[in-house]
Amino acid sequence: MSKHTQLVIVESPAKAKTIERYLGEEYQVLSSVGHIRAIPKKTKDGQPPIDIKNDFKTVYEIDPDKKKVITELKKAVKTVGADNVWLATDEDREGEAIAWHLCEVLGLDPQRTKRITFHEITKPAIEAAIKQPRTVDMQLVEAQQARQILDRIVGFELSPVVWRKVPGGKSAGRVQSPAVRLLVEREREIRDFASSAQFRVTAHFAVDGKELKAELKQRFDSEQAAHDFLTGLSGARFTVSSITKTPSTRNPAAPFTTSTLQQEANSKLGMSSRATMASAQKLYQEGLITYMRTDSVNLSRQAIAASRTYITQQFGADYSHSRTFATKSAGAQEAHEAIRPTDIARESVAGSSYDQKLYDLIRRRTLASQMAAAKLENTTITISIDSTQLETEKTLVFEAKGQTVLFDGFLRVYGGKDSTILPSVSQHTTLELAQAEARQVFARPPARYTEGTLVKKLEELGIGRPSTYATIMNTIQTRGYAERGESEGEPRDVIVLERTGEIPSDSTPVVTRHIVQEKTGATRGKLLPTPAGELIAGFLTDHFDPIIDYGFTARVETDFDNIAASKLARNAMLRQFYEPFHELIEKSGDIDRSTVGAHREVGTHPKTGKPIFARFGRFGPMLQLGSSDDKTTKPQFAPLPKGERIETVTLEQALKAFELPRTVGTTEDGQTIKANVGRFGPYIQVGKLYVSLKEHDPREITEAEA
Repeated sequence: MSKHTQLVIVESPAKAKTIERYLGEEYQVLSSVGHIRAIPKKTKDGQPPIDIKNDFKTVYEIDPDKKKVITELKKAVKTVGADNVWLATDEDREGEAIAWHLCEVLGLDPQRTKRITFHEITKPAIEAAIKQPRTVDMQLVEAQQARQILDRIVGFELSPVVWRKVPGGKSAGRVQSPAVRLLVEREREIRDFASSAQFRVTAHFAVDGKELKAELKQRFDSEQAAHDFLTGLSGARFTVSSITKTPSTRNPAAPFTTSTLQQEANSKLGMSSRATMASAQKLYQEGLITYMRTDSVNLSRQAIAASRTYITQQFGADYSHSRTFATKSAGAQEAHEAIRPTDIARESVAGSSYDQKLYDLIRRRTLASQMAAAKLENTTITISIDSTQLETEKTLVFEAKGQTVLFDGFLRVYGGKDSTILPSVSQHTTLELAQAEARQVFARPPARYTEGTLVKKLEELGIGRPSTYATIMNTIQTRGYAERGESEGEPRDVIVLERTGEIPSDSTPVVTRHIVQEKTGATRGKLLPTPAGELIAGFLTDHFDPIIDYGFTARVETDFDNIAASKLARNAMLRQFYEPFHELIEKSGDIDRSTVGAHREVGTHPKTGKPIFARFGRFGPMLQLGSSDDKTTKPQFAPLPKGERIETVTLEQALKAFELPRTVGTTEDGQTIKANVGRFGPYIQVGKLYVSLKEHDPREITEAEA
């Protein structure tokens, strides 16, 4: 006979093992292994699973992979009885929905079955939750259903339009599409950016064997002006005209939310949103951190007290400063907590190096939030120029800036900053010029998004919620609408003008001119929209702008929050969305597929006289030799040269692309191996055998590789 009299059901097997350690022998802890039911593509009788006319009644089907799990759960429920079942799925809307689905499948009454939640998997938290059970919150369930139903409706109705009308279009999503649109708009800003250059002048002064580096406050628009300034320094007198010291205070940031954790992990550790959340999930399930899907910056009284004790013991009372933070995001749950360690004194965790790095980041951020502000002193030394050689209406001065950390405070554990100490000088001191240079500097275009900065932008716009960011980042990349850049940048010539030492006023100054190179346009770690992403974003903006509008998408998120707070009825919200959306779907039948996407005539092939087009095909941008209307010969196809766009590819580049088909070599039995590009992409051919080329260029592939 089983010794268990109580059954606790959680989502994760790892979480189940951790919780089971904290409960007595009477408790059995089993896992649903995530969601157990989903909305199918079609019902068993072939009908749509969402009955829009009948109050959006939805059919759910059990995941075939979960049938064994459900059988085990039903057996366990029967053993202990329905009154002794505890649903302990995650505390967000997804977790609440899973609890409701478990009730439906296991024959439990959601109004009677005990539901418990906790922010951390620790013995005190589990015991406290057991003492205060509630029932399934149907408002949270309906908010989750509204999101799921709405997203499925968009997928069911909009994606087929994309398939029919957009060459190579794969799908469209309510939240992923605005994310792609942001990437495309930023890329267009970068392309349209008119670069300009100026010359920045720096001087190096000798002060008691040390170097004082200062920058001229003015920049020059031309090389000649910069050159004239450097030559005009001959015989100049450089005097310290003022020394300004300004105290400043720097306060720590709030502890992590889901969004800020993804941003910081991407920036400091180079981790993707998906990797960050996978690692955080593991840390949570092992009881090492609090729940990792949250938009709250609150810390519990116990966490603040524990941090105060640890900081005082490790660093001294001067470093401790307990503080609370206000959560700014709309719809945030103040009862929730920020992401923090369950034991602030614990420094290391088992697992991968990424788990340790992420845990350390979370721990140090939490500690810093409860530490004293850093006290700094900013120093500015102004150096005047007295020269009869300089003809200018403006008073030109050099400035040297430094910073001294008077008290490091929270910087001791997070975001540490070294002092930039300037050499000691006195006001009215005359300085000796050792060297001066003017370097060409270029205006920078807007920065491309990383996963972290894109998450931040989505959060600022109110698009998405903590549980959705990692999915959005993953979806736009797996569907081929965005990709991570790999380029370290292209070399660019930079002019540097240099003069050395003091030169008498009656001598001709020597200014040397150098050309150095710097990298520009690096894309490594950045998110780049693919041609398919640009095409889908343009199509949706042209024909479905109300649906992917940033403000509209944010308002929908607020509607979900209002459903959860009992301020809005689920079906009323869905009807309000669906009616104008469906009108756009019906109008989409009038869209001419031939007008979707760029289509440009590049020129004429000199040998055949046929036109060459740059266009978008099913598998991406390509070149086409010959017209599709020509009934006598089929068009030839070639890939667009790497790095080029439909709008920019030249005739010369296009002609090189059509140096195919190409004989690569022969097989062992003497058959010819050809490389070519067809309607479905590059391939190699041996007789009647065609093999798609994934990684190789058909113009360069070797016989051995083929």
